[in-house]
Amino acid sequence: MKPRAPLLPTLAILLAASAGASASDAVDLLLTGGTVVSMDSSFRVVENGAVAVKGERIVAVGPASELAARFDAARTIDTKGRIVMPGLVNTHTHVPMTLLRGVADDVELMVWLTKYIWPAEGLHVTPDFVTWGTRLAAWEMIRTGTTTFADMYFYEDQVAEAAKQAGLRGFCAATVMDKPVPGLKDADEGLRAAEAFLKKWSGDPLIVPALGPHAAYTVGPETLLRVKALADRYAAPITIHAAESPSEMEMVKRQYGTTTVAHLDKIGFLGPNVTLAHAIWLSDAEIATIAARGVGTAHCPSSNMKLASGVSPVPKLRKAFVRAGLGTDGPSSNNDLNLFEEIDLALKLHKITSGDPAVLSARDGVELATIGGARALHMEKEIGSLEPGKRADLIVLANDSPWAQPRYDVYAHLAYALKGSDVVTSIVNGRVLMAEGRMLTLDTAEIAARARQYRERIAARLPAR
Repeated sequence: MKPRAPLLPTLAILLAASAGASASDAVDLLLTGGTVVSMDSSFRVVENGAVAVKGERIVAVGPASELAARFDAARTIDTKGRIVMPGLVNTHTHVPMTLLRGVADDVELMVWLTKYIWPAEGLHVTPDFVTWGTRLAAWEMIRTGTTTFADMYFYEDQVAEAAKQAGLRGFCAATVMDKPVPGLKDADEGLRAAEAFLKKWSGDPLIVPALGPHAAYTVGPETLLRVKALADRYAAPITIHAAESPSEMEMVKRQYGTTTVAHLDKIGFLGPNVTLAHAIWLSDAEIATIAARGVGTAHCPSSNMKLASGVSPVPKLRKAFVRAGLGTDGPSSNNDLNLFEEIDLALKLHKITSGDPAVLSARDGVELATIGGARALHMEKEIGSLEPGKRADLIVLANDSPWAQPRYDVYAHLAYALKGSDVVTSIVNGRVLMAEGRMLTLDTAEIAARARQYRERIAARLPAR
């Protein structure tokens, strides 16, 4: 005969259950009272909403009254009258180039690269240059609402270190090229350095290590396939410039007798871990190809307009269910890292070029800069929307500027009225990086001083215009 179970639990069991319930309701951070724009699959907007954060992740999103009753927060941020939304995702940039901002404006891409940028990089790019350029970029991105950026540059280990110190989430791609570049003499050396980079940063909570073969015209098929094999071995993502300008397309045509995307697909390079930066000159068949391969794309409207490179067919990409996001490109061809500006410009660019004011909506623009960008980088399971279980990457925007009065539709407000300067709080991985406009992780005075020093050094050696 089995012993009869006690009718009442022991005092120890009662105390343990009580402690467990209390612990489960404890959170580190509660943002409450604002308009919460979730960017989840149903595009839920919660007026007088709240977001609860525990550690690195979001645990709840919903009405402020419900979350206030449910959670005991170590810290509460009052967002009444403000907008709370996912942090923006910059799908393509070269952040150390903040120190080359404005050195060569108003020229075509290949002239810009070969006459000005590559020579300047050869003279000035060092690990120290990259560290301070990244810190300057981090200041700008945190200030204007970007919480994740996809980078490709030289000395990418310094980019990753500086981004991590600042608290930003970085998709950091180690550059591989067949020609000598700062710190690397050839592709062999670049691939060895890239493998060491992947090993070092694998599993980091903030840094996603990636590979960045520059482009089909600077990286030959053999090297591209070695990059792909390395990426496959480490389950690493890849980003590459592709179909960016007419001059690039002509170069690839002369070298390989076809278009950039057709060439990459023919050699077996394209796959669900690849993101194409720019992706402008695409045929309908190529759009179908990248959709079928699960390839992401990064649309960089400011840079593409400034260099007269062309217009990415984003409406077609979206109709084909291509993973499309927004990027700024480098701050020397933009000349900033402000993704709110890219949302506004992208929407207006596609309206005027299509002749259809409804071709992309305000909500579409916000989507491109948040969950769309996360999809383009194959990171949508972790970031891009405010949902339980995702990383706590979010921003708060004030609504007290004159251009913020009045508000009718929240998506139109975000896309066309508000600016990066309206961001007052930035949070990444549950850590507050900026509170009420005050930077918490960076010495901005020192960064500005170093930027001025580099400006004097670089300006003294620029070619005549």
